[in-house]
Amino acid sequence: MAESVQEELSVLAAIFCRPHEWEVLSRSETDGTVFRIHTKAEGFMDADIPLELVFHLPVNYPSCLPGISINSEQLTRAQCVTVKEKLLEQAESLLLEPMVHELVLWIQQNLRHILSQPETGSGSEKCTFSTSTTMDDGLWITLLHLDHMRAKTKYVKTVEKWASDLRLTGRLMFMGKIILILLQGDRNNLKEYLILQKTSKVDVDSSGKKCKEKMISVLFETKVQTEHKRFLAFEVKEYSALDELQKEFETAGLKKLFSEFVLALVK
Repeated sequence: MAESVQEELSVLAAIFCRPHEWEVLSRSETDGTVFRIHTKAEGFMDADIPLELVFHLPVNYPSCLPGISINSEQLTRAQCVTVKEKLLEQAESLLLEPMVHELVLWIQQNLRHILSQPETGSGSEKCTFSTSTTMDDGLWITLLHLDHMRAKTKYVKTVEKWASDLRLTGRLMFMGKIILILLQGDRNNLKEYLILQKTSKVDVDSSGKKCKEKMISVLFETKVQTEHKRFLAFEVKEYSALDELQKEFETAGLKKLFSEFVLALVK
């Protein structure tokens, strides 16, 4: 991690020092740093609107834009999308310098003005994420492996909702103890899915208490190739035998992916 980024994170931790205001969600030398900031901004009629802002700083930040996810129970989906788009526009003017605190201050000062503009997009549902503006062209595909699901029914419904909300297609696959999630869609939406997967209390622990998913691994990620099938929907499937699962991958043009990553889980 660059020294300037470490310094920026230290400053942010000092600024957002109240309980639950600041949380580092993940750090990686290859994927960068993901963290969450809880703040408030003035909305209509001087009412404070709570905002959950998740930032993903890639390893080459601040030479590139951060990933941004918006969450607020008081904003509609379309409003969340608009807020994120405005933040990214503002971020473009701040490239090559630490920008997260500037972006937080900017949204605190400008949220009311943004919300006063006519909504674009569809849906009046409350926003629990934002759809991404496309920063990577074309479809991408990723394969995830889950160690287990204790609250299976609730977990499956949550995964289905996230996939639908983020316009991702693919499969949630069960075969014996093997649990795989194959997702296809915009790369930034795939990244937002992973943020949701890792930061939401989607399962329960051995005592029945709600917990975050800590045992998920990304087996594979690549841009969709010509030989890959385009999934039209997200489906949940159970397989009774390995050859059934293999056929699913082969039908999707993912025979090599199955051989390299899935078979290793069976051994």
